[in-house]
Amino acid sequence: MNIIVCIKQVPGTTQVEIDPETGVLKRDGVESKMNPYDLYALETALRIKESYGAEVTVITMGPPQAREVIREAFMMGVDRGFLLSDRRFGGADVLATSYTLAQGIKAAGTFDLIICGKQTTDGDTAQVGAELAEFLDIPHVTCVCKLGSITEKSITADLDLPLHTGTAEIAFPCLITVEKGIFEPRLPSYKRKLATRDREITVLTLDDMSDKNPKHYGLNGSPTQVKRIFPPENHNDRQVWEGNDEELTKKLFEYLESGKFLQQLR
Repeated sequence: MNIIVCIKQVPGTTQVEIDPETGVLKRDGVESKMNPYDLYALETALRIKESYGAEVTVITMGPPQAREVIREAFMMGVDRGFLLSDRRFGGADVLATSYTLAQGIKAAGTFDLIICGKQTTDGDTAQVGAELAEFLDIPHVTCVCKLGSITEKSITADLDLPLHTGTAEIAFPCLITVEKGIFEPRLPSYKRKLATRDREITVLTLDDMSDKNPKHYGLNGSPTQVKRIFPPENHNDRQVWEGNDEELTKKLFEYLESGKFLQQLR
């Protein structure tokens, strides 16, 4: 079985800057980490590898520094890594990102199972997995909270749906997105770090894709544009009140009422 896991490098801090012209995050020089939800996708793939036998590949899109999350995946037990890195991919929205990943997966090889984390912490759309499957024209299920049986032809999974839990059997090739907590992610191994430090990471650019039309990638291929984006504001204002219980209760009530958090019934 061949499995590919989509991973992403995300900012490791909320103190990020926004490009005023493009409206996208400035990632160069920003402290980064692997998207936490992708750790659950990686662990799922590695559990399948250990139980059923499989080759596990990871793919990510980003600047050259995104190699770091591929190296981290190697330290967890992943076999191969692909980096989609090209300035023409920059500024992509969800649709363009999904399309680029689909093209990259086609260029990387043939896979029975694609696994994605539920969402990313820098976008929180939870749309890439489903859109990726649509571009690849393969069946998919989201919200997978537990794996069932795996055969040569299909995989069975429990789905954490809004009102109930469902069970689905999906034929290979297919895509699943997994929920946080499906498995406890393992820690990277220092021994594997030494063993894989020279392992090749394959870099793919637009020139390696079957569709080489630059209008389908990056900002050019993004039908949605962010009109305005800004980092969260930090508010550290505080008040210190002194008094007995009755006085403090009155002050708290008046404060909440003045801020329209509370309204008296007339």
